[in-house]
Amino acid sequence: MTHQANNQKNSVDLDQGLIWTIVFLLGLGLVMVYSASIAIADAGRGVGGTGYYLLRHASYLAVGLLLGLLAFLVPMRAWQKYAVHLLAFGALLLVLVLIPGIGLEVNGSRRWISLFVVNFQPSELMKFFVVIYAAGYVVRKANCLDSFREGFLPMLLIMSIVGTLLLLEPDFGAFVVVTVLIMVILFLGGMSLKLYAGLICFLLIGLGLLILDEPYRMDRIIAFMDPWADPGGKGYQLSHALIAIGRGEWLGVGLGASVEKLFYLPEAHTDFLFAVLAEELGFVGVVAVIMLFAWLIIRAFAIGHQANKLDCQYSALVAQGIGVWIGLQAFINMGVNMGVLPTKGLTLPLMSFGGSSITVICIALAVLLRVDWENQRRLRGFVE
Repeated sequence: MTHQANNQKNSVDLDQGLIWTIVFLLGLGLVMVYSASIAIADAGRGVGGTGYYLLRHASYLAVGLLLGLLAFLVPMRAWQKYAVHLLAFGALLLVLVLIPGIGLEVNGSRRWISLFVVNFQPSELMKFFVVIYAAGYVVRKANCLDSFREGFLPMLLIMSIVGTLLLLEPDFGAFVVVTVLIMVILFLGGMSLKLYAGLICFLLIGLGLLILDEPYRMDRIIAFMDPWADPGGKGYQLSHALIAIGRGEWLGVGLGASVEKLFYLPEAHTDFLFAVLAEELGFVGVVAVIMLFAWLIIRAFAIGHQANKLDCQYSALVAQGIGVWIGLQAFINMGVNMGVLPTKGLTLPLMSFGGSSITVICIALAVLLRVDWENQRRLRGFVE
């Protein structure tokens, strides 16, 4: 009886709602990647026939789950201890990707490093490292976040370095995500509202200048405002995404029956997977996906809130930072697909095709589950 009681005390039940939400999103993503990529795969891209992208996505997912399992085994105190080193490693990768011969240039952007079998995108890993680092920074600087010189200036310097490296690729989407992540974590950590307001004003001015500095960014803004003014040119992607969503109506045209994926809608299995999903599964499918992402974010913040009550501020900020990251990127991707936001190359987390994205997201979610696991152990009287 005593042995059984000890086993019950040692056992920890992870957040089942969160786990099943992740499973549903990953599973639906796998199905939709296959559906959205059949035409392009059948046209000769790869040796796997129509299942080429499905097999690649499944292999990325398997690697992501394996690395996620390894990440789950790492205590949160270790992530906190090596946060600075991880950020420095991420910055080094961003530097390497800019070096000709190491970084690969595709469509005018140098964002990838060849790993021979696959190409790796360091900016995806940097998003995770930024969450890990910013949470640790807030904990270390808790007593001086109201100080411009000691609390605000060092983080502004870090943001400037990372942001510059991302813009040199250029990867404006990753720059936006990383910037917002740092700002939100600083806010959650209790930064002075006066300094925070100044940071927002500074960033808005900088964002405007960056948009004006590159003609292609202005073109995207113009196309976003009226895609039908040039549906065969600047507004091509958005107009076809809107056509796909409109065709879906309430229940969709049926799984696999999308017309827009037949070489009309570019990047149908990556950036515009959501539009294909809307066409095939309709309004009902769209609402279901939005609800799954909303529940994931709610659970991330609930886990973070519980960690905060247990006096684990670092774990709390990491959990909430991961929730903000996934929620923000999902919001931007869906907004772009629906014409609510200007076109930006960000994948739909957990669902879009992309090895770097799916792998890093799996690692991040494993860390989120680790926070939950440590919370449950503390509630049972164990000290991590």
